[in-house]
Amino acid sequence: MAEQTRGKPGPLERITSNVDAMLAVAIVGVMVLMIIPLPTQLMSVLLVLNISVSVVVLLMSMYITSALQFSSFPSVLLSLTIFRLALNVASTKLILLQADAGDVVRAFGEVVVRGNIVVGFVIFIILVIVQFIVITKGAERVSEVAARFTLDAMPGKQMGVDADLNAGIIGEAEARARREQIRQEADFYGAMDGASKFVRGDAVASIIVLVINILGGILIGLVQGKMDWLTVLKTYTILTIGDGLVHQIPALFISTATGLVVTRTVSSGGNLGQEIAGQVLAYPKALLISMGTLFAFGLFGFVSGLPSVPFLVVGAIIGAIVYLSGMQRKTAEAAAAAASETARKEAPRGPEDVSQLLTMDILELEIGYSLIPLVDTTQNGDLLYRITMVRKQTTQDLGIIVPPVRIRDNITLPLKTYVIKIRGIEIARGEVMVNQLLAMSPGETTARIPGTPTVEPAFGLPALWITEEYKTEAEMNGFTVIDPSSVISTHLSEVIKSHAHELLGRQETQQLINNLKEKGNSAVIDELIPSLMNIGAVQKVLQNLLRERVSIRNLVTILETLADYAPHTKDHEVLTEYVRHALSRQISRQFLDRDGKIPAVTLDPRLEKFISESVQHTERGSYISMDPAVAKSIIGALSEKIEKAVALGHQPLVMCSAGIRLYFKKFIEQFIPTLPVVSYSEVNSDVRVTPIGMVGYDAVAGGSTQ
Repeated sequence: MAEQTRGKPGPLERITSNVDAMLAVAIVGVMVLMIIPLPTQLMSVLLVLNISVSVVVLLMSMYITSALQFSSFPSVLLSLTIFRLALNVASTKLILLQADAGDVVRAFGEVVVRGNIVVGFVIFIILVIVQFIVITKGAERVSEVAARFTLDAMPGKQMGVDADLNAGIIGEAEARARREQIRQEADFYGAMDGASKFVRGDAVASIIVLVINILGGILIGLVQGKMDWLTVLKTYTILTIGDGLVHQIPALFISTATGLVVTRTVSSGGNLGQEIAGQVLAYPKALLISMGTLFAFGLFGFVSGLPSVPFLVVGAIIGAIVYLSGMQRKTAEAAAAAASETARKEAPRGPEDVSQLLTMDILELEIGYSLIPLVDTTQNGDLLYRITMVRKQTTQDLGIIVPPVRIRDNITLPLKTYVIKIRGIEIARGEVMVNQLLAMSPGETTARIPGTPTVEPAFGLPALWITEEYKTEAEMNGFTVIDPSSVISTHLSEVIKSHAHELLGRQETQQLINNLKEKGNSAVIDELIPSLMNIGAVQKVLQNLLRERVSIRNLVTILETLADYAPHTKDHEVLTEYVRHALSRQISRQFLDRDGKIPAVTLDPRLEKFISESVQHTERGSYISMDPAVAKSIIGALSEKIEKAVALGHQPLVMCSAGIRLYFKKFIEQFIPTLPVVSYSEVNSDVRVTPIGMVGYDAVAGGSTQ
């Protein structure tokens, strides 16, 4: 029975569960108010309701700590404005038809006028001026500026979120929440910019309704009611002023709330009153000076005739506030010191926990002091954004999840130097000049551009550091001009691609497989892992592919191939070759030229046979064993052909038979590590290979090549 009672919704819950229907009925009812005449008693109730809701909205605007906590305010503002205008129309009809708009309107008019109609008009006009010129106009301007600045700041804020995500400071969930908050801020201030126009229009409408009530009431009272001038003037003036005040007071509340909301900045957690008190009391010297000034005026009043008592009383109040806040601050400081001492005494005396010192970032970028502006978004630094784009592009190109890049400033580095590290080990470094541009020579130009000679760090190309004024001239002479952020991000991209196999550990491999399984490819995964291969074996195959810059994005094909051949061999290098054959279409397109062909340096069949016979198989793997002089001759002949290919504008590539591809790649890796080697079986059937040179068998004897 208790459980049944506890499960039943309470009265408030039942009401709030249907609040959407109630709101819809209320909006329709507001529209009806403008058409159907209301009884005076109901009119009084609605006017009191209008004042009450306005007070609630005003207090809410003071207690929120950020504007987004009252994100529905633009819609509330519009709804209340329409409600107030509907009441204004309804009360105007009652005043003109019955010369009576209810007890609330009459009471407001009589209390304010007190027999003096001029005073009533003056007070009403003052309220309208305060609302229209001061509060409403100011809130409208603040809303407009806030909306413009919020929209202008959106790209920078988004870049800041991407930078924190990229640096590993926040996770994907928090980054998504921050982006959503930025979007909500833009929507809120954009809506407030429009909603504030309703408040201004409401003030204008109040003045028009006042004139209509006065003139229309006098005309109706004299013509239809046949009243005398004094009675007409007194009756309709009191009703008009009362009606104006009963509408202007809640309008003033709403206008003030609008100003408070749009001028509200994100606080440290307190409401408006707590924040103001904390900030004012944080500067006791200012309060003491103001107290001294008031006391000086009070003492001067004894001589000059100024009223001394008000100055002295207010000065004493300020002095008491300063004294009490000082006592409270000392008490808080003493409590904090005592807590710190207690924590120090109770701290364990055992050995310190140094396990956190063992944590190592996978990717790091250390920068010298002068390069800090490149990562500072307040100085228009876009390096963080560039690095985010590098991670996304590399993920698409290679199919791996590139880890966040931790960026640190290192005062021990030279000012213009940056260092790229993988797992704490320096992999590459370079030097950039923040206020200059890097112009890479096309190699054929004879133009002389003023600049500082250097070497492009990613590819080792000759280049110049030039100033902005020579950018156009350099581009007209065929130079490729890039900014410092692009230099660093390009270098980082090449380092990641060259060492992608080092970034793929067992945990990353498991994550890739889990992602694939979530997309509905569980059949091949369940067949392969763990019955045929474990995660470590799959990782080795994927690392072999990445080592030669073969994308593993087509993970389904890779795993299906492994499932086909894993029952026959456990050699991960042989399995890698099978996977490469399965990815022939992908590998082929990687080396296509503009004509859809693959220009390649080939090997003499007799040389291939010699290499095949030189392969030695051991327990630790297979490798080519030959005389050092012969090896040097082959590398020399190959380098010659590669240089000719580059001179012709072709991408360097060696093509050979499938039987020796793996071993020949290992053979040349220590001499020309970035040279790709592709077998004929890895070329798709619809792609044509164009030989641009052949390393002949004579290279074995140290002779010439064909």
